[in-house]
Amino acid sequence: MTRRTDPEAGRRALTSWATDPEGAGRPVLAPAVRHTLELFAEEYPGGAVELRVPPYAAAQAIPGTRHTRGTPPAVVETDPATWLGLATGDLDWEQAVAEGRVRASGERSDLGGLLPLLGPRRVVRTARDQAAREQPVQDQSVQDQSVHEQEER
Repeated sequence: MTRRTDPEAGRRALTSWATDPEGAGRPVLAPAVRHTLELFAEEYPGGAVELRVPPYAAAQAIPGTRHTRGTPPAVVETDPATWLGLATGDLDWEQAVAEGRVRASGERSDLGGLLPLLGPRRVVRTARDQAAREQPVQDQSVQDQSVHEQEER
């Protein structure tokens, strides 16, 4: 698979998503989704399953029957937030399927044993750990500023 996303840009987007998933917009979601799909396709090369994460990307992966035109023999489709949750371990495959957040059809479309991806999972954990360590420092500086303002009154 040819990379379309600069790996560093993908990691930065994934880091940004990790610290504010709800606030992530297109400039963060698009490279994060493309990066993780590319990593998945590299880890599990093939063309038996088409992974679709509209509107950002699609990739073919998993060894087996390859298709060249029309509907592939197996399709997995989900939204960006769900895909990133699955790729990073925030969301379990079985739960996502049960909740209707993933549409999977065809042979080899069960990706439960292939997710999460270790690299993205590590990026997200590191980003969240770092944000958690920085938060008390920020909270303390706000408290210090508040105390200083009260002293000036």
